[in-house]
Amino acid sequence: MNTPDRELLAVPMRTPASANEIYSGVARMAGTLWCTRHRARPGRIARTAVVAVHPSSNFLGHYALGAFARAGVDAIGMTTRYIGNDTALLLENCVVDVGSVVRHLREEGYERVVLFGNSGGGGLVSLYQNQAEHPTITAAPAGGGPDLTQADLPPADALVLAMAHPGRAQLLAEWLDPAVRSEQDPFDRDHGLDLFDTRNGPPYTPEFLRRYRAAQVARSEAITAWAEKKLAALDERGIADMPFLVHGVCADPRFLDLSLDPSDREPGTLWGDAWNANFQPAALGHYTTLRSWLSQWSLSRSRGDGPARLRTVDTPVHVVYGTADQGCFPSHARALYDAVPHDRKALTPVKGGKHYLVGQPELTALMVDTLLAWLDDVPA
Repeated sequence: MNTPDRELLAVPMRTPASANEIYSGVARMAGTLWCTRHRARPGRIARTAVVAVHPSSNFLGHYALGAFARAGVDAIGMTTRYIGNDTALLLENCVVDVGSVVRHLREEGYERVVLFGNSGGGGLVSLYQNQAEHPTITAAPAGGGPDLTQADLPPADALVLAMAHPGRAQLLAEWLDPAVRSEQDPFDRDHGLDLFDTRNGPPYTPEFLRRYRAAQVARSEAITAWAEKKLAALDERGIADMPFLVHGVCADPRFLDLSLDPSDREPGTLWGDAWNANFQPAALGHYTTLRSWLSQWSLSRSRGDGPARLRTVDTPVHVVYGTADQGCFPSHARALYDAVPHDRKALTPVKGGKHYLVGQPELTALMVDTLLAWLDDVPA
């Protein structure tokens, strides 16, 4: 329900949704990206709009929107066409959707549009700004998808990467369970690579970690090779895409060994116990399609590598991270910050901050005040 300081925005999609990616016919016909706007002043547009962005999470009720509005800027929680379901997501379509919202806000009269990439939104806004400034991508990795060189993407005025990881493919590779020997049976396990076998740790030795990380990359690349081969076979049958499962998707050694990438976090994951989170249905990358794997989860094919994309970005960038975050770690924040090639950047830790600042309204307000003070001071 709309109130004087909060309203629903309907932003037209600039490219149509495909039946291969969006199940709902109603959603496809509507062609609408839904957003909420929290106004700083009822009935008036502020000078600055801050847009909370994620590839698929429902940010209509994002925890920081009210705090931004109370601090004097208009705050928009946007959704992409993949709201709540990233099974068939193409990052390239997400870029177009972010561009639709940025353009809509420009046309409404906002002088400054800031993209607030939260969690998985960090890699997405990095890719967006990279393509807005230097468009090079003409299709999704498996073909199809939008031509971003023709998408007319308005650059944002600043990026905020909040509690963000480098990108979906990079994060899943760090979380992928290399003990899984059969993609059809997650309990057919290589005990020499089993994070959860107490004979291996924690703590984990440097040698174990070396083998573990190498095996994670190898498993990711094996899935990519299989997906490409499968797509080629499907094409001969006139089929565009097919779904599949990825088992064991929450097995980062940092979940159990706090000496790795040290911070104020507690053991475990954003979903609790790591062993259960590794197999639960609602998990990162557990359900996907061949084309979507190549676009968002494949290390060698996805374009969503945040640090790589930030290396060409000219706009100001502020990286903020929570020191008690169980999902995005200090090294993630440092990698994003270090990739920015200019000095109009900042790196800010939020002491004791969790991934979503759950139950921490004082830290949300502190983060917002810090970001807005920086925006006022940083050169355009």
